[in-house]
Amino acid sequence: MKGKTIHEIKVGDTAEFTKTITEADVVLFAGITGDFNPAHVNQVWAEGTRFKERIAHGMLSGGMLSAVLGMHLPGPGTIYLSQELRFLAPVHIGDTITARVEVQELFQENNRVRLHTTCQNQDGTVVVDGTAIVLPPTTT
Repeated sequence: MKGKTIHEIKVGDTAEFTKTITEADVVLFAGITGDFNPAHVNQVWAEGTRFKERIAHGMLSGGMLSAVLGMHLPGPGTIYLSQELRFLAPVHIGDTITARVEVQELFQENNRVRLHTTCQNQDGTVVVDGTAIVLPPTTT
């Protein structure tokens, strides 16, 4: 299994991954990362926030972008070099999030790809917006 090389990628290419965020996702993410912020894991505490309920970790959506880059575009063998993220709206347990990447620019001379990265919920609200730079796999 191998991802696309820079010679197989075109500006405008896109890929997506969609997942419904579950209670288990939030609890497992907290355990893996050590981020037990009560906004994510304490319902009583979260009811006193502006969101009125627990929200998923922002980086859970960021991880979904990583899945698109590492598994779909460019795909297996891709190395993540940088990611800029802006968290625009909360992700609630039960939301269905679509992580999407779109190729913006190819840097042939140093084998780099710049992609626009977004996550949106089932209502079409963009919850995360950003830009990634990746190193796609090379031919062997």
